[in-house]
Order: sequence, then C-alpha cells, then structure tokens
Amino acid sequence: MTSLATITAPPRARRLVGAGRQWIGLLYVAPAIALVVVFFLIPLGMTAWMSLHNWPLMGEHSYVGLGNYVAILRDTRFWNALRFTAYYTVIVTIAIFVVAFPLALFVERPRPLTNLYRTMFFMPAVVGFASASLLWSWLLNVDSGLFSPAAYDLGLIDKKFNLLATFQPAFWSIIAMVVWKVAGFTMIILMAGLQSIPQDLQEAAVIDGAGPFARFRAITLPLMRRTLALALILSVAGSILAFDQFYIILRGGPRNQTLTAVYWIFNQSFVSFKLGYGAALSMVLLVVLVALSLVQLWLLRKPEGLD
Repeated sequence: MTSLATITAPPRARRLVGAGRQWIGLLYVAPAIALVVVFFLIPLGMTAWMSLHNWPLMGEHSYVGLGNYVAILRDTRFWNALRFTAYYTVIVTIAIFVVAFPLALFVERPRPLTNLYRTMFFMPAVVGFASASLLWSWLLNVDSGLFSPAAYDLGLIDKKFNLLATFQPAFWSIIAMVVWKVAGFTMIILMAGLQSIPQDLQEAAVIDGAGPFARFRAITLPLMRRTLALALILSVAGSILAFDQFYIILRGGPRNQTLTAVYWIFNQSFVSFKLGYGAALSMVLLVVLVALSLVQLWLLRKPEGLD
C-alpha cells in the first residue's frame, strides 16, 4: 500500500521549489526595493511628519496637527500658483503634441537622412532643464541676447524689445523653450507607438480605398491609445512639477505672475524657511500627482479600440 508520505511528497516538493523561486526572485528585486524605500518611502514619511509641525530651519519644532493644511486653505498665493500651473500645463502639453506628432510621423519610416533627422530632433532632450534655461535666458536677453538684438538689426522692430518684461511675451517664451526641449523626447515615444502598428492593417485599408486621414482616424489613433496616454501623462506630470525654467529665466516675474506650485513650495521652504508648511504644500501637490497617476493607469488598462 502506498503511504501517505509518498502520495504527498511531490506536491510538497513542488511547493518548496516554488517557494525557492519566489525567494530568488525577491533577492533579484531587493536592490530596487531598497532604493524605493531609502529614496522614496522614508523621505515621504518624513515629509508627512514635518507637515504636521511648525518646523523652522533653526530651533525647535512644535506639533501643530493639521494647522499647516488649514493655512493652505487661506493661502491665496498658493492657489493662484496652482491655477497658473494648470494653465501652463494645458498650453504646453497641447503645444508639445502639436509639434511632436508631426515629427513622429515624419521620422517613422526609413528614408534618406532619417537617422540624422531623428538625432537632430531628439538632441535638445539630452540637455538638462537648468542648462537649457540658462541658454534661453541668454537668448532672451534684451541687450546681449539673440532674438531681440537680431530682430532690431534686421529692421523688424524699431527698438529692442524685452521679451521678459510683460506676462504674455515671457509666458510664450517659456512655452517655446519647453517645446524645443521636450518635443524630441515625446516624438520618440510616439514614433515607437507608430512603428508598433501592424503594417498589414494599413495595407488592407489602402486596398479598401481608405485615404490618409481615414486611416489615421480609424487605425492609427485607436491603436496608439496607450502610447498617447503614456506620453500625455508624462507631459502633464512634468509640467505640473515645472520649476527650473521659471526660476532661472523669470524668477517668478513679471510681478509674480509666473509663480508655479513647485516654485511657491521652494519659496516657503528655502526662502521663508517654513519647512513644515512647505512639506504640507508638497503633500497637497503629491495628491494631485497621485490622481494623475490613477488616470494614467485607467487609460493604460482600457482596452484598445474602445472610445
């Protein structure tokens, strides 16, 4: 007669092998987990703890509970900064896609000098935002820069014009800089999505008599839903966290009209030295970013081809 141990031995062995593989897999991801814990979870916990305190740069901190969050409700400067950040995010995201999508369509298929075009369009993306901001700060300088002096020397304007003196020229100058900097990166994402579309579908549509616009609307856009969602959320998240260009080029001017949410957090934390209040502002902004991440997950999980 077969013993119970003999009958149950194979399942136990399989369970042991499975458990061993799980521990090996955990060992492989342990460095990544350690990085997340050290550089995200611990700082996040410390920020949440600081947000509950009156935490000056020097001296003792005191517990205030939700006092900092109540103060945020009365902070009109922060809400104005958040409103401006939302406005900037909408405008710059549209501008990036208006430029990046045609570029992606242009460089998608191999043709003469395609690799050169891809390199040229992507090259600004490798420049850091701080470096790009310093470059454009010089280009926009009214006396020693390029744009205004060149327009004056060519006779296009009667006198040199300071592009950073008023809101509209300053704002659109920042938009131009960000599009120049980011459009190439978005182009690469969209190009990858375009290249993943089966060529057989396009050829079948051509045989059926579908024109370029009909193919773009019925095939390209539906099959690029996830790629578009990824590029969109990356652009929106990066725009909400905008800081370098507004700090280096405009310093929040003119007349504090270009204060972003992150700029105001920086101001409260490292200019006014109200670290606890700055931490509370950071937690509020984190909630906004988490909401955007949830939207991203919803868009990416939505089945393709559904409107």
